Amino acid sequence: MTEPTTELQEQVSALGPFFTFETHATGSELIAPWRKLSEVARAESGVLEERVASVRAALAAGGGRPAEAVELRVAASVAHLGLMARVVSPLLGLAALHRLPSRPPMLDDLRWHSGLGGAFALSLPRETVAAVATGDAGSVAGAGAAGALLEGPVRDLVDAGAAFSVSRRILWGNVASAVNGAAAGIVSAAPALARPARTAALLMLRQPQLRDAHALDPRNGRFRRRSCCLIYRAAPDAAGAVCGDCVLVRR
Repeated sequence: MTEPTTELQEQVSALGPFFTFETHATGSELIAPWRKLSEVARAESGVLEERVASVRAALAAGGGRPAEAVELRVAASVAHLGLMARVVSPLLGLAALHRLPSRPPMLDDLRWHSGLGGAFALSLPRETVAAVATGDAGSVAGAGAAGALLEGPVRDLVDAGAAFSVSRRILWGNVASAVNGAAAGIVSAAPALARPARTAALLMLRQPQLRDAHALDPRNGRFRRRSCCLIYRAAPDAAGAVCGDCVLVRR
């Protein structure tokens, strides 16, 4: 018989690569290549600096230019958006199937091993998943859980990104975009989960940290962020395409 934790992990992971995760026991020994995600938020570790440099080189290569041709803050914003999408997606997947964890894991509880060009490997504390699995199916934890997530690991990553001279308005816009993107991914992969996915996303988007980072069209509920992730500036002459939810998209 499949354990509830394993079953929930499989259900969330089936939603797509950004939702896939492994599990580990809190406080268990780190086994290579796994590392603590909290390294990213510690400037002295150099982990985020290295990741931003890799993203910068990849963005520049796409335009046939040297890495120095791409602004550092552009690469930092794009790297931050990717990190946020990876951290938020599995948690929103848990919420769509059951509920948000009432005590979201902190960065020090999350484990990863790095990789570019797609979703990096991520591991959540087994206790976090177990607590969600034993909750009432279809329920969504209240604003307290969403607020704890935003004030915990999400704010830590926002603070880390701000060290690269990226405005917090842009960084919180990245968070809002990641939340909306995760909900859209769930709806695409599992249309039956559309209602709980959107409910969980709205719960987060209505928190004070994200309230001014986005707008929803009252006619159709279409999401639009109120900032730009800056990726268009990575193209020669800063003439690249913008994302579909960007503030720069003409209505």
